[in-house]
Amino acid sequence: MFKKSFFRLTSVLFVFMLTSCASGPQIQSDFDPTVDFSQYKTFMFFSPMSVEGQNYSTLYGRQFRVSIAREMLARGYVEAENADLGINVSARLQEKTKVTQSTDPMMHAGYYGYRHGFYDPWMSYGFGTSTNVSQYTQGTVNVDIVDLAQKRMVWEGVGIGRVKEGRSNSEIRAAIDTGVTTMFEGYPSTAGQ
Repeated sequence: MFKKSFFRLTSVLFVFMLTSCASGPQIQSDFDPTVDFSQYKTFMFFSPMSVEGQNYSTLYGRQFRVSIAREMLARGYVEAENADLGINVSARLQEKTKVTQSTDPMMHAGYYGYRHGFYDPWMSYGFGTSTNVSQYTQGTVNVDIVDLAQKRMVWEGVGIGRVKEGRSNSEIRAAIDTGVTTMFEGYPSTAGQ
């Protein structure tokens, strides 16, 4: 059961990062403003990261590593075994319920009694309320960057959105890459500066 749910989590969660339109995922980042980012020059990944299996790296975990490493290298960081910063990626699924109500016009005929069915008047309007209940899965991806010496998180990227099933592996990899790029737009510094 764990293997099946773990596969579902890693295979569908990241698809929500595919679009950047208003109805797409919410991607944001934040950092600790009291931290001097100029002290950091190196990074490494937790092994295993939270999105990976206990004894192996997953294909999607590998894509996160590639996309995040690209962003860190572009900012002048060097990947190293005894690094200043550790990077972890976690994900979770949560079932949600959405309830919406709307006012709907209801059509009915003949509000004057004197017509007695001899002819059809125009339709008149009344108003009613309809309720729509829908179930969906919300996925959340967290990218944490931790000061390893102090064991303190210094930066976090978060993506939240509806999970869309049925996407190809290449679409999922592209979604991870796009989501990571968007998250890192809010990274506050370059290495040693």
